[in-house]
Amino acid sequence: MVPGTATADEVLAYTPDGVFLSNGPGDPAAVGYAIDTVKELLGKKPIFGICLGHQLLGLALGAKTFKLKFGHRGANQPVLNETTGQVEITTQNHGFTVDPASLPADVKPTHINLNDRTLEGMRHTKLPMFSVQYHPEAAAGPHDSSYLFEEFHKLMG
Repeated sequence: MVPGTATADEVLAYTPDGVFLSNGPGDPAAVGYAIDTVKELLGKKPIFGICLGHQLLGLALGAKTFKLKFGHRGANQPVLNETTGQVEITTQNHGFTVDPASLPADVKPTHINLNDRTLEGMRHTKLPMFSVQYHPEAAAGPHDSSYLFEEFHKLMG
């Protein structure tokens, strides 16, 4: 575990098997130092981002974020997994989202919020990285999305 201000070199000095970008509050565009670090880590290690980590990853890849009119809060948010066609009941707590129209061509949406059709997940088609906007780690909440941790484990080999 490293602080959000850690540089890519500091992260890589630990020789991690992968990089997990965790959740956090606020406007992701205001954390330029973290976006720069994520940019430098792209392609060097498998990356899994959650919530703010998802937004930082989107910004590092060249996408844009925007503030939601009404934030997503609560433990019963339906999300469509576009890969499997299954609906996952998720826990969410965010006020910003990644603009899917701004995703680069090699980043594909994987999860969509069924309440407002906002982006809830993405995956790079070439690099070992993916992310979700919601909280699959939520304890005492839904566990429909726990498979994501298994996926990250596989990416790390």
